[in-house]
Amino acid sequence: MTAALLLLADSRLPAGGHAHSGGAEQAVRTGAITGSGDLTAFLRGRLATTGLVAAALAAAACALAASDPDGASEPAGMPDGAGRPGRAEAPDEGPAGAWRELDAEADARTASPAQRDASRTQGRLLLRSARRIWPSAALDALAKALPEGTHHPIALGAVAAAAGCDPYDAALASAYTTITGPATAAVRLLGLDPVVVHRVLAGLAPELEGVARAGHAGTAWEELPAHAAPALDLLAEQHLRTEVRLFVS
Repeated sequence: MTAALLLLADSRLPAGGHAHSGGAEQAVRTGAITGSGDLTAFLRGRLATTGLVAAALAAAACALAASDPDGASEPAGMPDGAGRPGRAEAPDEGPAGAWRELDAEADARTASPAQRDASRTQGRLLLRSARRIWPSAALDALAKALPEGTHHPIALGAVAAAAGCDPYDAALASAYTTITGPATAAVRLLGLDPVVVHRVLAGLAPELEGVARAGHAGTAWEELPAHAAPALDLLAEQHLRTEVRLFVS
């Protein structure tokens, strides 16, 4: 659903995303980003690593949310044998167990404690707003299963399903936010020309769609992409220990 996808990816969605730079603030502080050229490289690397992981998790969450409320069927958009929870046995049966299992897959793919905390904060805020915008039994189930907050890609995928989007849409929205957040932060941090930064994003559009397609490929949960980005992890940990910060992460 195109209109729902636009609303989901809109930066004006009141979910707290504007408070997070995705590592851009610390990258600017260390001199890794000084202009549009550095920003392009930073966004391209982020998209190919954490962006792909987030896209795949969002697609899986969307498929799970779109499946039967009792969790009996395979999630929509997944190939046979690749549904919840992606293994022969689930340690915790039922819809709540499936959400916790998928959230654990996201946890395992987020090495940095600072990044895990930021992801859960964003996920909790997104889910809180989305439950008022797109009321859904699946969103209620997710909130109940993980009251302390789920990872942002999981929340985004579930919200996408509630809004009427499919797993590819969820993957695309997730990949999109992976690069637009840092890009917007770079404008504020460096005073870059917004037109130039938007041109950078436009140049990444083919790669963005490629990541969304790869993330939507559909596979067992334990086989979802797990691309690491050690430099981003280090930036996140350094940022957490910096006294003066404009962004939360």
